Amino acid sequence: MDKLKAIFPVVTDNYTLCDMPASEIEEDEFNAMVEFTETANIVVPIQNMIVNRTEDILRDKIVPQFWSFFKKNDFSRTGFQKFYNAVKYLHDSYTSFYHIYDRLLLFRKRTNLKKPIYEHTCPHSALRLILRAILFSYYYLEHDNIIKEFYEAALKMEDSEGDHHCIILEDNMDCNCLHSFNETNRKLGEMHLLEPLVGQDLTDVIYNYTHSHIQKICKDSFDTNYIWTLEKWLKNVVLNWLGKIYCHDTSPGDDPMLMFNNKLTNFLYNSYTKIRIDQLFNIIIEYPESLPALSDLRDALPKTDLKPLLTETLQKAMETRLLHPGVSTPDILTAYVAAIRSLKVLDSTGLLLETVTQPVHQYLRSREDTVRCVVSSLTEEGPNDLAYELVNGEAVRIDENTPTDDDDENWECWIPDPIDSAPSKSCAIRKTSDIISMLVNVYGSKELFVNEYRTLLADRLLSQYNCDTEKEIMYLELLKLRFGESQLHYCEVMLKDIANSKRINQYIKQDAEYRESDIPLNAMIVSAQFWPPFKEEKLELHNEVTEQIKKYTEAFETLKGSRTLCWKNHLGVVDIEIELAGRTTSYSVTPVQATVAMYFQDKGTWELEELSKVMQCPPTILRRKIGFWQSHGIIAETSSDVFSIQEDQENKDVNVQEDIFVEDYEAESAMASARDQREEELHTFWSYIVGMLMNLDTLPLERIHQMLKMFAFQGPTIECSIQELKVFLDRKVREHHLIYSNGYYKLPK
Repeated sequence: MDKLKAIFPVVTDNYTLCDMPASEIEEDEFNAMVEFTETANIVVPIQNMIVNRTEDILRDKIVPQFWSFFKKNDFSRTGFQKFYNAVKYLHDSYTSFYHIYDRLLLFRKRTNLKKPIYEHTCPHSALRLILRAILFSYYYLEHDNIIKEFYEAALKMEDSEGDHHCIILEDNMDCNCLHSFNETNRKLGEMHLLEPLVGQDLTDVIYNYTHSHIQKICKDSFDTNYIWTLEKWLKNVVLNWLGKIYCHDTSPGDDPMLMFNNKLTNFLYNSYTKIRIDQLFNIIIEYPESLPALSDLRDALPKTDLKPLLTETLQKAMETRLLHPGVSTPDILTAYVAAIRSLKVLDSTGLLLETVTQPVHQYLRSREDTVRCVVSSLTEEGPNDLAYELVNGEAVRIDENTPTDDDDENWECWIPDPIDSAPSKSCAIRKTSDIISMLVNVYGSKELFVNEYRTLLADRLLSQYNCDTEKEIMYLELLKLRFGESQLHYCEVMLKDIANSKRINQYIKQDAEYRESDIPLNAMIVSAQFWPPFKEEKLELHNEVTEQIKKYTEAFETLKGSRTLCWKNHLGVVDIEIELAGRTTSYSVTPVQATVAMYFQDKGTWELEELSKVMQCPPTILRRKIGFWQSHGIIAETSSDVFSIQEDQENKDVNVQEDIFVEDYEAESAMASARDQREEELHTFWSYIVGMLMNLDTLPLERIHQMLKMFAFQGPTIECSIQELKVFLDRKVREHHLIYSNGYYKLPK
């Protein structure tokens, strides 16, 4: 028995690491021990005794001591030093047992023992299994932080770009930390603990470090391509560093470097894509400077499964940062145009653009000035995306039902629509849609934009007599390519009216029978049926102007025979000079403001009510018009509703009332507002509705709408939706023109 304890000291009760057996044993002594165990038939019990004692020593002494290195109460060492010392202690203990199990292996061969140890025929494999099992049965929760600190410090040193300054011991330039790091990994590899003990923590360290590295170099930087640079960094730094670790891994199984290469490449693309998705709204706003970032994101998206996340995140960003009352409609349109261009870079099929911008479409439809802003941007000068698109972009007819021959010509290159695309709209339509056509399709009707363009064109033509018609003709021809000639025929007539007006004015002024007074008159003669409805206001012009208009009308009737003129007294521009004591000033004003000045020329002081009756203008409107002259110090309100002309030059600064609201006549449209036009159209249906109810007594909403579609929605009249009709009828109920009961409308008796 003494020979057994000498050969296998682990079976002694007071065994310590200092009792490590010598590397050489006497052959005769070992053979005698083998013969004794075979004679006594205790070969298997001896093996069991060695294994049991190994488990006891590991469980009671070595493993608890190993985990004690990870406790927080030792503040004198860093996490790097703690883990290094712990692994060194564990490896020394493992080496002690390893020599004992060398003899156990020889013992099994001499005794021809076939019984496995925990299904392992190799004692060394069994030893490593026992070590792992007992080690993780005493799992210490705080060890993850120590291990992560160890590998994070080593990775920072690897990524220090040639700077060998020690990150662990900051004041030591000649440290031995890299050697300690390599030794630790070698020892873990020998014990087959590299992957089981540190694998997950090592992966977390690499993931966190890679994510931080991507954030650091990509933060608010959209004008550089980073994908290739990041892939190179991953290969040369991270994977190279991992290779230095796993070169010591001797455990059987698949190549861990191949697994890490696939996992880390996928993680790199996922992290980069998520970071860019969070920044995508800013990337869109900074287009085209952000085109490199969009190109990287386009290349990374197919390698990830993050397209749904991109759609959801961008929609939320647009709703919170763009689609609210604090953002003006022109700014929303600018961002929308940038989104169209950016998202077409990400997805050429147009499906992503269609999905993401759906909330923008709905919000733009809810704003009353959207159409006007779009049309204004199309035809205004200066740096403007829509105007540039109209002039330089490829013209695309705004008609979704227009067939294309591209699929027939390039049938070999045909690609089916994405599985999540709407079946009602093909990718061919999405690809050919340009910015202007997409903006028009927000409303689903190009008539709205054509009518708004007519209104804006009419405003520009009426705002100044010498309008640049050549520029307007250029814009009109460009719009014809997109909306069609039939839609813009009225606009052609409007421009011809301007040219004809100039010719008629010139002819009348050359007529010998026409005598022009001190008030020169140029008329803009328009064809009423081709122009948008004008804003109606009552105004009685000054007698001198009325006489001159009468002379002009007679000259026109002489020229045109049976045709005459119907004057809009409140529309036009008047160039006027005001002469007061020692000062002369020139103004371009509206006819109402000019008429006010002329009446004050006749009489220095007027009461508001008196002047209102003379001009046939409501007092509230007249007060606003007088406010223009008050703001320039020409007229002052001397008492309540009494106004007088200011003759004294010296008191000019005192009499100017800057706090008075002054109407900007240039910003005031001469055309009726869209709401007024729509109200007038709805009132044309009222006579039909009254006739229906007189004949049929009571009718539900749906029946009224169906009958209007049959009889009233004909010709140029715009159709009325059932929701709009309900709002109109409910207003008539509130005005006591209708009675509503149990879902039926009827006339009051």
